This record gives sequence, structure tokens and C-alpha cells, in this order.
Amino acid sequence: MKKIEIAGGKPLSGNLKIQGAKNSVLPILAGAMLNAGKTVIHNCPDLSDVHSAFKILRNLGCDVYFSDNTVTVNSENINCSVIPSNLMRETRSSVMFLGSIISRCDEACISAPGGCNIGERPIDLHIKAFRELGIDITETDEYIYCKLTGEVLGGDITLSFPSVGATENIMLLTAKSNNVTTISNAAMEPEIIDLQNFLNAMGANISGAGTDTITIHGVERFKKDIEYTVIPDRIAAATYLCAVAGTGGKITLENVIPEHIDTVISILRKMGCQVLQYDDRVTLISGGKLKAIAGIETLPYPGFPTDAQAPIMAAFCKTKGTAIFIENLFEGRFKHIAELKKMGADIVQFKNTAAVSGVKRLRGAEVIATDLRCGAALVIAGLMAKGKTTVLSAEYIDRGYESMVEDLRSLGARIL
Repeated sequence: MKKIEIAGGKPLSGNLKIQGAKNSVLPILAGAMLNAGKTVIHNCPDLSDVHSAFKILRNLGCDVYFSDNTVTVNSENINCSVIPSNLMRETRSSVMFLGSIISRCDEACISAPGGCNIGERPIDLHIKAFRELGIDITETDEYIYCKLTGEVLGGDITLSFPSVGATENIMLLTAKSNNVTTISNAAMEPEIIDLQNFLNAMGANISGAGTDTITIHGVERFKKDIEYTVIPDRIAAATYLCAVAGTGGKITLENVIPEHIDTVISILRKMGCQVLQYDDRVTLISGGKLKAIAGIETLPYPGFPTDAQAPIMAAFCKTKGTAIFIENLFEGRFKHIAELKKMGADIVQFKNTAAVSGVKRLRGAEVIATDLRCGAALVIAGLMAKGKTTVLSAEYIDRGYESMVEDLRSLGARIL
């Protein structure tokens, strides 16, 4: 079991370059198998989830080479349409390969996907949309079998919820087809725009990403060889801003798109931080004495991101006043609360609502990361706390942060 030991109570200061976006590169890797040629992807973060995606690609018959944040995928010789259960369990994003596999092989077989335990994340929206698009699907207790017997039908697909995964999977399935597909109530996250830009660079004809309506004009074939650079990771950027807000100090983030974290920046300013925005940089200055605001409610983009809820809650633990958090997306997103309370946090939870009242100080404790963002929140709390904090099951953090320990040490954090 991996652990991180932190001696807290020290302000942080320095510059960091933000990694490529985890939530962009995973569907882009799935899309790389569509072009039957060589794809070079730059700014690819070195994460355990990314390496799990590499395993899936190799299992399907792709050649994958990774070095210095650049991955090369040669998908010319795909010879398999099955993702075995052991690979599916490694990451939730494994389901992103479903649309691409069907597009390349006319069939696919997967088991239930894994990933962080943050509550139910059913793929019923994916399945419903695929059936509307002409895919025959058989579900058993263990597997999902998909078969395309004719052609991808196209048409108008209306999602009952703006699911990021379902939006991406529909784009991947329909990009190469003979018909036009429209996704209504589509997810609007920056990662959707990144996937559209990647697929279009490969020769697709997709428009509307970033709005609630996406139109995919299917194309017959893609270019064989392309290069693409992934956008910066907005959640990693938000996490480091929250860490410095809570500890006090000054940080400048480089390789960041400020508008992607507008909602986070707005709240940090209301808490008393000074935040300066530039074209590709953000600077935050904090005295470490923050004030609470009325509340935070997680919503689909452009609302406050659920992935940033746990990190910013950690910063709120030492604010002056009480803030209300409402988690609308995942019922399991509050597992960090019990661990923060071990450190002296004053948090009262009722279902999907939590009241966070600031305390004078947090104290070091042994806590357990139950998922990726919980782990990030506990590290932030440990940096703010008096004494030693040990974060157990810290391997979750490697799923989404390329080098968190080294990055924090470069800012002056005392990580043992």
C-alpha cells in the first residue's frame, strides 16, 4: 500500500507546469485506433490510468510507444474486439473504447468498467444511444456484447443527462460512417472540444463541441498519420490552486487555460485570494486566512466541476465561517469527509449536502484515500495541518496526477 507522509503548516511558493489533461487523453487514445495508421499524441500525462489505456490498445493489436510525455499509437493491425475483465477493471475510462472498437471491428465485447469508487456511474446512456444508432447489444451479468450488422444509422440522439462519457462514445462510434448524427443535450466540457479537434485533425467532420448540440457528418476514411497536442489538465490546475490557497503562499501555473477553471478561480477570489489571469498562466496569492462563502454546488460544465469539489473543500476547512456544499453528480463524492474529520475538520453531512465550518487548525492524522480526488483533498489538508499526516492508499493519486509529490516539494512542501 503506497503512502504519503506530510509535515504540514508551511506556506507554498513557486511555479508549476500543468500536465496534459487526463480526461482528454483517454478518449483521444480510444480515438487513435480509428485511423488505421500512426498517431502521435503530445502532452500526454504519465498516469496509471493512461498506462491502463496503453494495455487495452496493445490487447486490441495496436503498437504503443511512450516517452517524454509523447505517445505513438500504430493501429494498423487491430486483431481483437474484446477487452478482458482484468483490463476493464483498471479504469472507468475503458468504456471509452467501445465506440471505437465497434467502428473498427463491427463488434465488441466488454465487461463492466472499473475506476474510482465514487458511486453509480451507469453506462445506460451509452447503451441506449448505441441501440438507436443500429447496434445490436446483448447484456449478461458479466459482459456486454455489441454487434453492427448493417451500418451506423445516424439520426438525432437526445441524452437525458449531458454525460461526458456518452457524448464521447457517440462521437467515436459515428465519426466514421455514411450518415449524419446529432447529439442533443451533449456534454460541453473542454475535453469534448479537445476530442472533436483531435478527430477533425484526423479527417472527421464534427462541429458544435462546447455547445449542447454536436453534429457529426460521418466520413468514409481518416488520414493515416497525424500529430496532436492534448490540452492542459484543468483539475490538476484547480488542485494546486486550492493547495496554495489553503496553506498560504504564491504560485504561478504555466501551461494552463484560465477560462477552463473560471468557476474555481471565482470562488478562490471570493475566499480572499488574489488571482491574476494571463493567456496561458494563472498566479494565485494567498495569506492563508480565508473566508467562507455561501456555498458550492457541483454541476456539469460550465458549472463547478465535481472533480474539484474535494480539493476545494479541504481548503474550506480552515475558513472563517460556514459554507454549504451540494454534490449533484456522484453520490459517492463525499467519502473524503470522514477522513477530513479525523484531522479535526468540522463537517456535517446529510445525503448530498455538507456544511463545512472552518476551524482554527487541522491536526495531522493517518487517513485513507478512497479515490483519486479524495486523495488530493487529504494531501491538501495534510499540507495545512499541524503535525504529521499519513495518507494511505495514495496510489489512487497516481491515476490523475503525474508527479504530485515532486511538484509539491518544488513548492517547498515538507513531504517525508
